[in-house]
Amino acid sequence: MNIESYIGQLLYRHQCVTVPAFGAFLTEIQSAQLLDGTNSFYPPKKVISFNFYLKNNDGLLANHIAQSKKIDYETAVQEINKEVELWKSGLQNNQNIILKNIGTIGLNFQGNLVFEPSNQVNFFTDAFGLSNFIAPKIKRELLEKEVEIVQEKETIVLVPAQKEGNSYLKYAAVFMVGLGTIGFFGNNFYQNQQLEQAQIVENQVQKEVQNKIQEATFFIKSPLPNVTLAIKETDMNYHIVAGAFRNERNAQRIFEKLSNLGFKARRIEKNNFGLFPVLFGSYPTYLDAQKALQEIRKTESPEAWLMIKDLK
Repeated sequence: MNIESYIGQLLYRHQCVTVPAFGAFLTEIQSAQLLDGTNSFYPPKKVISFNFYLKNNDGLLANHIAQSKKIDYETAVQEINKEVELWKSGLQNNQNIILKNIGTIGLNFQGNLVFEPSNQVNFFTDAFGLSNFIAPKIKRELLEKEVEIVQEKETIVLVPAQKEGNSYLKYAAVFMVGLGTIGFFGNNFYQNQQLEQAQIVENQVQKEVQNKIQEATFFIKSPLPNVTLAIKETDMNYHIVAGAFRNERNAQRIFEKLSNLGFKARRIEKNNFGLFPVLFGSYPTYLDAQKALQEIRKTESPEAWLMIKDLK
């Protein structure tokens, strides 16, 4: 039986899917990315990793297979064990285990398991329908300042006609030239005055604009108060299991012992197998639970294991 399809179905909904006696597939959400060199955009996705230390059966995969194939739980566990034996046999023969849409598992030169994830399927449901794309760069045109070229016109010089006996015409011509010269320089003087006044007004306007820009700074007089997020006990879906007992008295005894040691121990209702589970504690995130699990395995119980389950 190929169980990778069932593992893939669970990866859409769960952060951790454990294959008993083999290892666990973990997912971590990666934000959307932009590669500047290629202008490529990538949507958010779930990055899959593999941890061969997590081998305890948490019942998630077996229950899912049993419900999907309409078989009992024990038969599903046996089917998983058969598949795991085939995987281990293939690895011993230096064969890679190819799990469709999940990744490839093999052995390195030191004999350790190496997992190479597949990028064919995005298990992050919130990014459904999004795909990679390349956006061309936006070319921005630089507007060059147009320079107006003013051609200098040739000056017209009035030369009075020289006639004998008409001296008064000569003085009249000189007088007309004088008036023209006075008018020319007067006109230039007036234009210069107008330009100077326009420049003064423009400088004043620019100064006012700069002052307004400098004053346009916004301050929040009453900043929002700090918000403290309270994590409800029902939001803690990561649990470290101390054991599961058929005798309820034994479960109560272990619960009291862990509570006396300072753990926030919990007891769970009797499960489908007639056992009474006892927890070291429950945690809101996978990282918190992993950190606590490593410490508990070192100091209290090497057999402790992580269960991911909504206990609401």
